[in-house]
Amino acid sequence: MPVSHDEKVVREFSKQAAGFADPARNEAFTSHLDRLVRFMDPEIDNEDVVLEVAAGTALVSRAIARRVRHVTALDLTPAMLAEGKRAVDRDGVTNVTFAHGDATALPYLDRSFTLVATRFSLHQVADPKAVVREMERVSRPGAAIFIADLVRPDDLGGDPDRIERLRDPSHNTVLTEAQIGELVTGAGAEIKRAERFEIVRPLDPWLEFSDTPGDVREGIRRELRDELSGGPATGMRPSERDGELHFTHSLLFLHAIAG
Repeated sequence: MPVSHDEKVVREFSKQAAGFADPARNEAFTSHLDRLVRFMDPEIDNEDVVLEVAAGTALVSRAIARRVRHVTALDLTPAMLAEGKRAVDRDGVTNVTFAHGDATALPYLDRSFTLVATRFSLHQVADPKAVVREMERVSRPGAAIFIADLVRPDDLGGDPDRIERLRDPSHNTVLTEAQIGELVTGAGAEIKRAERFEIVRPLDPWLEFSDTPGDVREGIRRELRDELSGGPATGMRPSERDGELHFTHSLLFLHAIAG
């Protein structure tokens, strides 16, 4: 029987959940969290009722919890939610609620939240349009909506999604900034501002974090080395630093206002 995309997501992130609790392994997910919080900062209010969609271990929720009234962190993978719950219990944070649910069909009434956010989810889900539409639906008029995700440069050669799926079979598609913008405005929200930047990441920790099989890892390394030697573009924009392979991701922070 074919495995659904959601089942792939749960399987892969159940494997990765423990890694999210290890700061030494989780650097790629935490290194730009402070930058995102600074980007969100002007809109955060101590009366906010917040929803983090596809929250994983609720990194964003945990980062802003002490500054808002309440945060709900919703995710499809129970193992990720369990790691987040352990973290808030350890830190004595009492205003974060964890909910198991589907980002494409949020179990909340219309206009329930004053701030809604999602981080690193649109490239992972099967239906990003539905996720953005649901985020707008549950936002009160004038609420802040934040999206932080990978984006594909317009002029990029090669197929980075193929490499991403080799590494993590639950990966779907990295959208362009324009495509994400169209999802937001198509859902009825107004884009207020955006910030885009690039990060260069070492390849081996990225492959290790997802527990990618050894033969697949070596195939990915070989393709990136071939590109550096003049071979076909992979879309991963490889580089070499001190003998270690690296690649480049483009990130987008977007702030919109719910209609």
